[in-house]
Amino acid sequence: MPRRRTPQTLSPSTPGILQPNAAGVDVGATEIYIAVPADRDPRPVRCFRTFTADLNAAAEWLRQCGIESVAMESTGVYWIPFFQILEATGFKVFLVNARHVKNVPGRKTDVADCQWLQYLHSAGLLRGSFRPPQAVCTIRSILRHREGLVQIASTHVQHMQKALDQMNLQLHHVISDITGLTGTAIIEAILKGERDPAILSKMRDRRIKASEETIAAALIGDYRPEHLFTLRQSLAAYRHCQELIAACDVEIEQYLTAFDSKSNIKLAPLRKPKDRHRPRRNELKFDLRGHLYRIFGVDLTEVPGLNALTAHVVLAEIGPDLSRFANASAFVSWLGLCPDNRVSGGKILSVRTRVVKNRVAMALRMAAQSLHRSQSYLGNYYRRMRTKLGTPKAITAAAHKLARIIYHLLTTGQPYEESTFAQCEIQHRIHIEANLQRRARDLGFALVRICDSSETCG
Repeated sequence: MPRRRTPQTLSPSTPGILQPNAAGVDVGATEIYIAVPADRDPRPVRCFRTFTADLNAAAEWLRQCGIESVAMESTGVYWIPFFQILEATGFKVFLVNARHVKNVPGRKTDVADCQWLQYLHSAGLLRGSFRPPQAVCTIRSILRHREGLVQIASTHVQHMQKALDQMNLQLHHVISDITGLTGTAIIEAILKGERDPAILSKMRDRRIKASEETIAAALIGDYRPEHLFTLRQSLAAYRHCQELIAACDVEIEQYLTAFDSKSNIKLAPLRKPKDRHRPRRNELKFDLRGHLYRIFGVDLTEVPGLNALTAHVVLAEIGPDLSRFANASAFVSWLGLCPDNRVSGGKILSVRTRVVKNRVAMALRMAAQSLHRSQSYLGNYYRRMRTKLGTPKAITAAAHKLARIIYHLLTTGQPYEESTFAQCEIQHRIHIEANLQRRARDLGFALVRICDSSETCG
């Protein structure tokens, strides 16, 4: 049984109680501590084990104490079972950021933590973190698991390359992908006992740029049994990961089919994608773009820089409903893509963005990097910010703008229109002309505008 600690009850005369039916929970791996108001039970702080029966007993005790709202910290993944039990029982659960409640010293025990959470929550000083609906959480769990499998598969590819290096086989230096048709055929032949470089090089696919002579020269090496053993196991592990990834794709598509439709793809078909590319190896093996268009009601891939994978991250981490965020500024702040202004005494101390580990923000930053060659307003904006602020800040600024565009499209249901930014381009041009006029005037020159045949000079 867990060791009991003597609780230090807070004074009942403490002012500022806005939620009298509030409780606080300190979550751990093997036990949880729950604090309720002092007048609800002779023992207002209790400890429960994390077995399912004990968690159900804790929920029943909270119900008997007349609790309506519960606050708990997001400790690893240990909070998830109790959160789901409380939510299913009918409690209003607030998942709070640990950083918001750790600023007061002297509260380093589990008992003091749960009491402090209970007091802050009853005083209305805690805000619950955003947690999407269960259907979105299901997609998110499988997608994150799939991302882990992709990383594991890439590790096995590195093991295969290491085994080839140790045998001085330079195959992965003359072809771009050893897991493609040519690489797989040659490695399988090597594992079956073939050692003749001329025979192995004839397995080259016609699309490979390297010639047969180059591949044959790269396959002359020292075939050691221990390295062949690791190569065989790494290839088998890589293929097993690919099978698991394919199973994840099937499961994700089934859950996507269950989402409500906001648009009929038959009545309003999708436009052809602007940027066509060959399907990458780790892309989902179904019509992801069509599902996202049906669920969101708009095609996010029409926004420059965004593709189906980026839009899928938005769905899996947030969902199609952004009503939880009051406006676009609140949405961008939650992503950590806006300046975190620190002002004291009228002096700006810092405007750096907050350090936030958010998968949507990471996806938008990657999308912003792809704008460096885009001939659109967003591409021009990114290049302008890169010249002015440098690449890191330009990426953040472009990701900020992408987030605002996504919020507008999903909340209004309007399709993306590049012409919307025409006025922004006009204002930017006016600003540039004014700066040039000012600089020329300071240097004693006068600018004369030369009109094209399609323009009329003022």
